[in-house]
Amino acid sequence: MALPASSADLTVSLLDDARALAGDIADLRHRLHREPEIGLELPRTQEKVLAALDGLGYEVSTGVDTTSVTAVLRGTGADAGGGGDAGERPVVLLRGDMDALPVQEKTGVHYASRTEGAMHACGHDLHTSMLVGAANLLAARRDQLAGDVVLMFQPGEEGFDGAGVMLREGVLDAAGRRPAAAYGLHVMSSMAAGGTVMSRPGAVMSSSDGLFVTVHGAGGHGSAPFAAKDPVTVAAEMVMALQSMVTRQFDVFDPVVVTVGMLQAGTKRNVIPETARLEATIRSFSPEAKARLKASVPRLLESIAAAHGLAATVDYCEEYPLTVNDGAESAFARRAVDELLGAGRYRELANPLAGSEDFSRVLAEVPGAFLFLSAVPDGTDHAEAAYNHSPYALFDDAVLPEGTALYARLALERLAATRP
Repeated sequence: MALPASSADLTVSLLDDARALAGDIADLRHRLHREPEIGLELPRTQEKVLAALDGLGYEVSTGVDTTSVTAVLRGTGADAGGGGDAGERPVVLLRGDMDALPVQEKTGVHYASRTEGAMHACGHDLHTSMLVGAANLLAARRDQLAGDVVLMFQPGEEGFDGAGVMLREGVLDAAGRRPAAAYGLHVMSSMAAGGTVMSRPGAVMSSSDGLFVTVHGAGGHGSAPFAAKDPVTVAAEMVMALQSMVTRQFDVFDPVVVTVGMLQAGTKRNVIPETARLEATIRSFSPEAKARLKASVPRLLESIAAAHGLAATVDYCEEYPLTVNDGAESAFARRAVDELLGAGRYRELANPLAGSEDFSRVLAEVPGAFLFLSAVPDGTDHAEAAYNHSPYALFDDAVLPEGTALYARLALERLAATRP
């Protein structure tokens, strides 16, 4: 998938045009940021995206079970196969997620969230705005597109499996053919200096599962635990046993991460409660480790409860699979970054990130790559910057034109690269 000889001219044009749109892209980002929405239902966000796409020549459809937007641009450039058969023309998919988080913003920026308890703390407002910017760049270059482009504006990435919903509703077939490649871009509020693009071939993000446990005991007086069945001590033992399991049952070179984020029991210090609850997030980096966790975690916790004469309800919920970059697509994306932004702007990650993504579902169906773009503000130490999901997370508008141009370039060049 070598870049065509004209790529240098295209690079200048894309960047110049993206920079000319910078004000509009930033304005959309700020409007989205002020009015964040959570989950699968994002009506005001959808309305803003539809308005921004109006008149650009896209075939636009919206979701049934979610407020997604799918936009298809039919390229009129030379056919990849040279035969003019629309059924043979390649397709490239670009994804931007749109949902926010249940976080109370504390950044103090002038466009801060006006919605109590909600914030674009993961930068999805940038993704949406950059993809809208790319929609403009691609529409202006329709006669250069040797195939079709599908824009996937996705709700519900933050734990609602919006990608899974969009796949069930047919986003991969929106153009009439499956994509030859799919690309996603995610901004980071730390990790690297602003403007750095990061990724790696193979596994780039972990899989994630959810663990939900209720320990069933028998309540009583705190002075007489022998006359009750205390679920609190059993739940505490479970928390520690999960950590021991990680270090004693799993290979250090195929790691897993188990974090208990919720432990809940009781109403008063001298009352032994009937039940105790814990919830955990579980991350793994191989299908083998994921399968072992699903089998071993419930067995361990149910056995601990039984050893103390109690019972436990254990719900182990498989969530997102590994996010895996295709090797060839990852190398192609890296070359595109080098050509667009210059050598030195791309950094290959030594290891996958322990975060998870439902874009993994797209990459499990079609080859592609998922990239990270640092949006750390200029002059800020990225090692000290607040991480994604923090109420203090800041994302710099300065990356918006570059992310916009990168989205567009990946589509243009990948379609051109399918030519024989």
